[in-house]
Amino acid sequence: MANLAVKVAGLRLRNPTILASGLLDETGGSLARVYKSGAGAVVTKSICLEPRLGYKNPTIVELGSNMINAMGLPNPGIENYLGEVKRAIRAGAAVIGSVFGKDEKEYTAVARRFASSGVKAVELNLSCPHARGLGLEIAQSEAAVEGFTRAVKKAVRVPVMPKLSPNVSNIAALGKAAQRGGADAVVAVNTLKAMAISPELRMPILSNRYGGLSGSALKPVGLRCVYDLYEALDIPVIGVGGVTTGRDAIEYFMAGASAVEIGTAIRTRGLDVFHLVFHEIDDFMEQEGFSNVREIVGIAHE
Repeated sequence: MANLAVKVAGLRLRNPTILASGLLDETGGSLARVYKSGAGAVVTKSICLEPRLGYKNPTIVELGSNMINAMGLPNPGIENYLGEVKRAIRAGAAVIGSVFGKDEKEYTAVARRFASSGVKAVELNLSCPHARGLGLEIAQSEAAVEGFTRAVKKAVRVPVMPKLSPNVSNIAALGKAAQRGGADAVVAVNTLKAMAISPELRMPILSNRYGGLSGSALKPVGLRCVYDLYEALDIPVIGVGGVTTGRDAIEYFMAGASAVEIGTAIRTRGLDVFHLVFHEIDDFMEQEGFSNVREIVGIAHE
């Protein structure tokens, strides 16, 4: 068996698969269950300072192996959620806290509380494509990405990893802004802004009209973004978007990702997806003569 342990932004992961924010992350029990199923780490749902209800139904459209969601970032607020985080950590899970808010002050406050709970890192959700009134237009601004990253980095001692948007013309420029702000890694990408219409009702299906596309259709976009970021940055990139099989993960590694996040594929392959992808990566590496994930990262650039 190849060595699939990886080190990303100072994090030592037993394997390069991570639960993406947004699925099976509401309770400490579900986070621990995913970790025990084989994930190298788990990311919490995105949490802000105060409780948030999110949008009215319908909030999800299923499109085969893909999904459009417009949940509106519902969450109980950081103080009510920390107990779940601590429960997952006590169960042995490597937890990464996902942070969002309306301004730098809120991002910083939530990140501090996450860090105090024992998370391994914080992921900054700077780029949800369907959240209104939360200042998430920062995903479009180099100055904002740099400023928010710097503010959080100064406030915590754990690694800080901004999650970037594919809904921009130059993601490499935003990655450079995150790097200037002190980011330890970047995560690419968040969901792609999308919508679905009901011909019978003659109207958009989602109550918010727009949502975020995830699943296999996002993979070509995610790969391109990771490829561009790898060439532009000196910090690691974590790839997200359409990772369903070990082969998908290998493509992300070759584009420049040091690890990958998996989310929507849980719907199609079940909770065993992390275990399956892990072994599919190992099978490929053995067949091709690789002994360590580091040997593959960025190889498509050579």
